[in-house]
Amino acid sequence: MARDYYGTLGVSKDATDQEIKRAYRKLAREHHPDVNPDESAQVRFQEISAAYEVLSDPEKRRIVDMGGDPLASAGSAGAGGFTGAGFGGLGDVFEAFFGGSAGGGRGPRGRVQPGADSLLRTRLTLDECATGITKSVTVDTAILCDACTGSGTHGDSKPVRCATCGGAGEVQSVQRSFLGQVMTSRPCPTCRGAGETIPDPCRKCGGDGRVRARREITVKVPAGVGNGMRIRLAGQGEVGPGGGPAGDLYVEVIEQQHDVFVRDGDDLHCTIRVPMVDAALGTSVTLETILDGAVEVTVDSGTQPGSVAVLRGHGMPKLRSSARGDLHAHLEVVVPSRLDHKQTKLLEDYRRSNDRERVEVVTNGSQNSSGLFSRLRDAFSAR
Repeated sequence: MARDYYGTLGVSKDATDQEIKRAYRKLAREHHPDVNPDESAQVRFQEISAAYEVLSDPEKRRIVDMGGDPLASAGSAGAGGFTGAGFGGLGDVFEAFFGGSAGGGRGPRGRVQPGADSLLRTRLTLDECATGITKSVTVDTAILCDACTGSGTHGDSKPVRCATCGGAGEVQSVQRSFLGQVMTSRPCPTCRGAGETIPDPCRKCGGDGRVRARREITVKVPAGVGNGMRIRLAGQGEVGPGGGPAGDLYVEVIEQQHDVFVRDGDDLHCTIRVPMVDAALGTSVTLETILDGAVEVTVDSGTQPGSVAVLRGHGMPKLRSSARGDLHAHLEVVVPSRLDHKQTKLLEDYRRSNDRERVEVVTNGSQNSSGLFSRLRDAFSAR
């Protein structure tokens, strides 16, 4: 009669591979002979090892699901023993206790490895960010050795198999634990995992296949870039060990502060100081912009402090688009702090002639309430 391998591990028939492995690891920690010396625990450990052997193998699991027993003919598990596969694999038992792996199997990684990415920063003015620019930058990276073209060897010499690891790229060591002897692997210290050494290395690169060099490259900065944005230059980074393919170079933009404009995304902001009389009567101001030259900013009559004149489409260009942001001119009304006798008399005459405007305390319910506290009140009430 077929054995209940699912029941042995305590999982359902539709359990995933990860659930089966998790159940096996839990039971292995409880019933391993080095942990639990009881004879019944040893028998139990053999059973769960055999069950894991079957259910972790897709073909054997298929036989179980069809009502068969893939170990019936082998008889190993039924006889109270287990094969190497029935043990669940040394790596699985090692992982059950330590969460790591045992044994080797990785093999040599080879001398040729891909290179790393590089990053440099370049400072741009707001004007350069707005118009775009082609800029030359200095890069200090590893490049392909021109003496050996990346092979790392001198002349016609060739790499040879590493004498320490025999070309495996790793060396194994045996350690004793409560599991018995556990074999672990680590990269070969002689060839550093490559599996081969260079007896006659290149005189220029010392066998690395690459050398460090400083070079000038050209970067095309598109219009509309901003602070912190990065421009990717494929294949311009570090050449890999053994002359491996180069990584990418990223150029990060550092945007310098402008004397007039403050950038907010694609919009520009500036402040225009307007005398009190001009704010009352209205005027126009010539503003020198970054992309459009001189433009006229209209200050309407009766302009109040804190007003903003918006010039549509006069801001920064949107990246990879023909559209542009807006220019916001914040109007700061300036009240004179010193008046001569004539100016004082003129303002006093104006005050006497204007009975509609007078100093007053604005109540919360007033429709004309537009001061600081009113704006704060509206902001809090909107939350």
